[in-house]
Amino acid sequence: MKRKTKKKTTALKSTKKSLVQKFVFVTGGVVSSIGKGLTAASLGTLLEKQGYKVSLMKCDPYINVDPGTMSPLQHGEVYVTEDGAETDLDLGHYERFTNVSLNRSNSVSAGQIYDSVITKERRGDYLGGTVQVIPHITNEIKEKIYDAGQGSEVVIVEIGGTVGDIEGLPFIEAIRQMRVDVGIENSIFVHVTYIPYIAAAGELKSKPTQHSVKELRAIGIQPDFLICRSEKPLDQTLKDKIGLFCSIKAENVIPAVDSSTIYEVPLALHSEGFDLKVLKRLGLKHRKSSMETWKKVVNNLKNPQKTIKVGMVGKYVDLTESYKSLNEAITHGGISNNTRVDIVYIDSEQINKKNLNSSLSDVDAILVPGGFGQRGVEGKILAIQYARENEIPFFGICYGMQLASIEFARNVCGIKDATSREFESKKARNYVIDFMEEQKGISNKGGTMRLGAYPCTLKPGSKAAKIYNTKNISERHRHRYEFNNKYRPLFEKKGMDLTGICKNRDLVEIVEIKEHPWFLAVQFHPEFKSKPTDPHPLFKSFVKAAVIYSLKNKKRAKTSSQKKTKKKSIKKVVKASSRRSLN
Repeated sequence: MKRKTKKKTTALKSTKKSLVQKFVFVTGGVVSSIGKGLTAASLGTLLEKQGYKVSLMKCDPYINVDPGTMSPLQHGEVYVTEDGAETDLDLGHYERFTNVSLNRSNSVSAGQIYDSVITKERRGDYLGGTVQVIPHITNEIKEKIYDAGQGSEVVIVEIGGTVGDIEGLPFIEAIRQMRVDVGIENSIFVHVTYIPYIAAAGELKSKPTQHSVKELRAIGIQPDFLICRSEKPLDQTLKDKIGLFCSIKAENVIPAVDSSTIYEVPLALHSEGFDLKVLKRLGLKHRKSSMETWKKVVNNLKNPQKTIKVGMVGKYVDLTESYKSLNEAITHGGISNNTRVDIVYIDSEQINKKNLNSSLSDVDAILVPGGFGQRGVEGKILAIQYARENEIPFFGICYGMQLASIEFARNVCGIKDATSREFESKKARNYVIDFMEEQKGISNKGGTMRLGAYPCTLKPGSKAAKIYNTKNISERHRHRYEFNNKYRPLFEKKGMDLTGICKNRDLVEIVEIKEHPWFLAVQFHPEFKSKPTDPHPLFKSFVKAAVIYSLKNKKRAKTSSQKKTKKKSIKKVVKASSRRSLN
């Protein structure tokens, strides 16, 4: 008999080295919306590819506690984390570009900082001392940054706004102090700036960048790297000039020419060697990394095999940043289907029965996104009815699910006064969408909704279950009203399937129509969990359905055109033969 040989086990060796966290602070100059968030997210991607555990954080200088009560037309979308924090849309970039799962500690505003400090003062934590911006406010900011960085090797911190903004000064001062606290070898300042192209002169101008860096240095910060956004490439002469006037090595002046897609930014920074320079500056080892996944994403985006149009019917269409995560999730669905998706933004306030057909006849799918309030509601309901009756792929998200339920109640169940409690209608009695019990009596708007991730059980054999290919899912929410369970039996009798249920609270999460090729609406926000490298299954399926509809439509149009041509030719033959008989 052969003896069984024991497998050798290797014990993990203890390390004498202590983990030293590295900090990368990202600021912006010249103009707002310069790309600080994308720079931070792209660096996160590159460092993850090098095998480092990263954390990302956004510091917003506004006095609001969070963006939850801010208009999307002013601030763009509100991004919701797993634990229900209402945050800046840049956190969406962070999660889409990296494998990091963020929470409320990764987003802080000046409002939160001041609120915390004042609460401590009222409690007597400062022992009767005079509470000041330095050190109390700056210490609070630093504590938040250290908290967000727990468990990571590299912490990337983006400071919102533009250098020179008065409300941003405490944050700039806090990160200046942090360089002293953690050491110059453990911290980097990255300044994202703009190099305008003056067409009349045919030149790129560096003066705005010089002034922006001068402003930063006046506060006590010398940038280590400049990310220079521009329309045209920077030549070596200009890089040398910027480096000279800004006291930065020319090799650390990183060009960031406008890209055709945001998913090209990590590749562009990688090609400039930005990741390797950051690693060297922080004293971190360079490891082998591959950007093939990102190259494939960009290749699919730039070389699609098909093109479709998705009509997004909403009321915030004047600022498409209001639907940032949604726009990106639709793009991700296109990437997985090798399809270019053109989003047609349709203002729901402008839709009526007269122009309904002309507004929607050219699209291959219809999507009604989340939203609040009664403005534009009837236009959205008309669009949903149009999609249902014409068998056009339809996807309703959050508010879109609620309005799909109201449309079905009115036009299929015959409940003509079906409405939502949100609309405060005095005449209506049938509230298909109503308050949750715990929401009744709440007067404050901020942070009082159903927020964050909740579990959902899918009905076996349903479209949703087939798409997800699992029974249990978890998705993020941001809403105050719910489907009224009193209408569940009637809806199912009339043909609407309630295929997703949050069982522990008995709440309807997903509705779909079995007899429709693709009619599905969800109470949650699936766009928050979609990535370019891992598209959300609902968006993959939705875009696929739109592609199928588009192909069928083209086939029908071709057949119709052939029939018309045939009829015309028959008429010509008949006319010719009648002329010959007369002769």
